Amino acid sequence: MATIINADTSNGLKLTSDTSGEIKLQSAGADIATVSSTGLAMASGKTLTGDAVSSGKILQVLQATKTDTFSTNSTTFVDITDMAVTITPSSTSSKILVFNQLQAGTTGHGTIKTVRTVGGTTSDILVGDADGNRSRGNSKIYISTWNPTTCVAQLLDSPNTTSAVTYKVQCAVPHSASYYIYVNRAVSSSGASDFAYDVRSSSTITVMEVGA
Repeated sequence: MATIINADTSNGLKLTSDTSGEIKLQSAGADIATVSSTGLAMASGKTLTGDAVSSGKILQVLQATKTDTFSTNSTTFVDITDMAVTITPSSTSSKILVFNQLQAGTTGHGTIKTVRTVGGTTSDILVGDADGNRSRGNSKIYISTWNPTTCVAQLLDSPNTTSAVTYKVQCAVPHSASYYIYVNRAVSSSGASDFAYDVRSSSTITVMEVGA
């Protein structure tokens, strides 16, 4: 419980007092915000307005980093391990700035894309328009034997939810399972090729909640 200050629409200002050290602000009995020793916390789905204290501000930042390698010859998109991050927006009006950079090599044709998952439903968020049999993604890489290709994607997404949202990076070799795609290493960088020039790289995905 907390000391409640309620702007009641029928009886005017109502005060319910206690000794918790917290003050809960309500409007018509609905929680708006809580003031405590740690600061001001908005209720779920509520934001500060007026001078837009939170508007355009970065409210939280999360990042996942992948330092090991990954490979697949899947012709359908699969999740790249460790290239996923989950964020819970503080308001349905918040936008999420998604940025990922991936180092990858391939023996043929490879496609990279970014997706969003909310409540078990996964959606593409950064792909090209449908066009015949062409695969859709945010990056395409082609035969990169000695040097991995740097794939970068950035999007200001509007998930319109206060539920947990997971952003992740996927890859595939849609043309043929005879091809392989490798993350954080070059095609040539096999276990038998132990040279200083065979760099092991890293990849990241970063998400930032931007106040509306």
